[in-house]
Amino acid sequence: MPDTILMNAEERMEHTMDALHRDFTQVRSGRANPKMLERVSVDYYGVETPINQVGSISVPEGNQIYVKPYDKSLLSKIEKAIQAANLGVNPNNDGVGIRMILPVMTEERRKESAKTVHKMAEECKIAIRNIRRDAIADLKKLEKDKAISEDELEIYLEEVQKITDKFVEKIDQAASDKEKEIMHI
Repeated sequence: MPDTILMNAEERMEHTMDALHRDFTQVRSGRANPKMLERVSVDYYGVETPINQVGSISVPEGNQIYVKPYDKSLLSKIEKAIQAANLGVNPNNDGVGIRMILPVMTEERRKESAKTVHKMAEECKIAIRNIRRDAIADLKKLEKDKAISEDELEIYLEEVQKITDKFVEKIDQAASDKEKEIMHI
C-alpha cells in the first residue's frame, strides 16, 4: 500500500512535468516552432478541432510558419483561430494557406519570455509540492491506522522527499534549457 502511494505520487509528478514541457512549447524562442499552434483549435463543421488535424503545418524558413488546410474552405476559420489565440503574429491568407512571419525577438521580448518560463517552472514546483503533501498525508494516515510502523513511515517520507527533489531538479534543468534557447540569438 505505501509503495502504491509512492508510485502514484511519482506518476502524478511525471504528468506535471509533461504539462510543463507542453507549456514551454507555447513560449516563443527565437525560431519558428509548429508547436506554437498546438493549442489552437478551429471550428470544423461545428466541432472544435486542433489545427494540426485540419491542415499541415510546416516551417519554410526560420522565422515563418505555414499552415496549409486539407479543406480550402477552412482558410478564413484558421486565420481567425490564429488571431484569436493571441500568439503575437499576424496570419496572412495567400489563398492556399496561412503564412505567419514571426517578428524578430528583441532583447526585451526575450527577457519577458524568460520570465514567463520561470513563472511556469515555479507553478510546476508548487504542483509537485502539493503532490508531495498529498502523499505524506496518505502515508501518515496509514501509520495512524496502524498499517505501517513509525519507522516505516520515516523511511517512506524520506522516499517521497527524494522523489520530490528529483522532479524539482528536472524542472530547474528544463527551465534553464528553455531560457538558454530563448536567450540564444
